[in-house]
Amino acid sequence: VQLVESGGGTVQAGGALTLSCSYSGNNLRAYCMGWFRQAPGQAREGVATIDTHSNIMYADSVKGRFTISKDSAKNTLYLQMNSLKPEDTAMYYCGVYDAHGGRCSFREDFYDYWGPGTQVTVS
Repeated sequence: VQLVESGGGTVQAGGALTLSCSYSGNNLRAYCMGWFRQAPGQAREGVATIDTHSNIMYADSVKGRFTISKDSAKNTLYLQMNSLKPEDTAMYYCGVYDAHGGRCSFREDFYDYWGPGTQVTVS
């Protein structure tokens, strides 16, 4: 499985960005897919996940501002980020793991595959 994020950049507070994660490899239909972020000096934290049944989970800090979605036909996972705040500044990663059709977790150690990340800076 290979994952590649894109769409990061620098925006002003209150702005918006859409991140994309293109994936390839094994059949990911039973996989959990998630967005995580890591700010300098901090641990990686879960932002949003989506499972094979399109059940979605968000971190409290992004609820109402971020939207996760996927386009299976395009093998792409998205993260629409609105009303961005300086505290959203971080490297954003997409990750996947085989949840065997179950609900996703924010536990980082569950995730088997990661992309290299894309930087988001909110000034």
